[in-house]
Amino acid sequence: MILKAEHPETLSYLFEGWKETLIWSCLQDVMGEIYVSSAEHPLSAMAILGDFCFFAGVPDCELVQYKPQSCNREFIIMVPQNEDWSVLIEQCYQEKAKRVIRYAIKKEEDIFNRDMLQEVIQSLPEDYEIKMMDEELFYQCREMEWCRDWVSQYDNYEMYQKHGLGVVILKDGFPVSGASSYSGYLSGIEIEIDTKKEYRRQGLAFICGARLILECLARGWYPSWDAQNKWSVALAEKLGYHFDHEYPAYEITGYGK
Repeated sequence: MILKAEHPETLSYLFEGWKETLIWSCLQDVMGEIYVSSAEHPLSAMAILGDFCFFAGVPDCELVQYKPQSCNREFIIMVPQNEDWSVLIEQCYQEKAKRVIRYAIKKEEDIFNRDMLQEVIQSLPEDYEIKMMDEELFYQCREMEWCRDWVSQYDNYEMYQKHGLGVVILKDGFPVSGASSYSGYLSGIEIEIDTKKEYRRQGLAFICGARLILECLARGWYPSWDAQNKWSVALAEKLGYHFDHEYPAYEITGYGK
């Protein structure tokens, strides 16, 4: 029987050494949920937040196939703790599971060149405007599919104010690029960055990333970055981050069906 963990902070031993802020968000009970197969002596756990779920401990088929009632999506990205979990995910989902490679970025303190980042911000062309994510932009972005993930994991703007942070570049009053918190944890955020298709290759994401990093540092938060592709790795490195390692993940279509 799969149960929602009532005290997620007690399960940190299952995820020990896993430097993934979405897991930290769940363990800290900031956002997301953790599910286990036993309330008294959990040997396995699933941390789920937004489009991602992470499996740790002893591989458990029931846990892999379990879809929480709170999850209304048909697509999810499963991240295994090790190859045994990978094998189990493939067995359970077969053709629904697409194995992909993601890129972990090192979490390092005091590596950012603040002067360089400030210079990047100053390079914004005059016909664009850069703003912090405010309440009006928050709800505007929720209604726009291409940038919804900047705010979609937050129930409301009040929650975003507490655990989120973002910057948006506007053209004629409309968002065209931005960097925001996909999720938040007690001492930082996980960055989500994107530019509307017709405005790409102009350095706007670079400028947004620079501004968001500086805003995080001013608050004493860590701006965590995880890369979906090598373009994202390259952008992260331009901003001062360092690549750590590749890791497998599974894109699951028809989740829970």
